[in-house]
Amino acid sequence: MARKPWSFKEDRRLMELAKSSTSLEDAAKQLGRSPDAIKRMALRLGLSLKSKAAAKKG
Repeated sequence: MARKPWSFKEDRRLMELAKSSTSLEDAAKQLGRSPDAIKRMALRLGLSLKSKAAAKKG
């Protein structure tokens, strides 16, 4: 499957979601991308997003 390039607007939205402690899965839904794609871009941008599974553990 071909990857869709990220727009500046999507980068900004991901930054906002990370700041508001949105889960990885919720960010993926809101941006219409896979959790893996969100994780990769968050790493590239120096952001941290927690998955719902990790959040439930503590």
